[in-house]
Amino acid sequence: MDLKKELDLRIQPWALLRHPFYQAWESGTLPVDALQTYAREYGAFIGKLPSGWSLLLDDGTAQEEREHAALWNEFAAGLETNVGDPELPAVTALVTKANKLFSRLETALGALYAFEIQQPETAKSKLDGLRKHYNLPKLTEAYFEVHSANHHEAAKLLSQIAMLHPGDCDSALTACAQMSEALWNALTDIYNKHCQNSN
Repeated sequence: MDLKKELDLRIQPWALLRHPFYQAWESGTLPVDALQTYAREYGAFIGKLPSGWSLLLDDGTAQEEREHAALWNEFAAGLETNVGDPELPAVTALVTKANKLFSRLETALGALYAFEIQQPETAKSKLDGLRKHYNLPKLTEAYFEVHSANHHEAAKLLSQIAMLHPGDCDSALTACAQMSEALWNALTDIYNKHCQNSN
């Protein structure tokens, strides 16, 4: 089995760069209030990432993710908002799903991979969009600058998934698909809140 191909197949239906939210962001048609909602709501998920890495006993990456969550807080501050508990149903469901999947090693590996493998490309897209179309403070860019070239975490996860027993590997693949869908649905809720009547 080509493990990376199998993981990519789970992600493909929910590939985030194809989401209308990110496409609108990159083109500059996403309203600033949608960015504010994204920063405030999605930040609750970003804050869960250290717990996933801690479960893998990767204290170094867990600490790195805590530092990245602080950068996300700066992104929110630059948009004159703060990270809080999610209110939109699909974002709440994403956080609930993350809590569940980050409670077992094999599902944490698959769920983290779904996010981390996509993050360099989505971060680059969002950074380009911010710089080209939005007149926002520089501190809104730092989180995306860091992640636009951050490939090592996905590579680390892939190597660990490859060492799982077949049954646990299947669980990681399922978790990858579940997280991919939950991430997509969270963006959909934010997009619909601000953009569904503007098209």
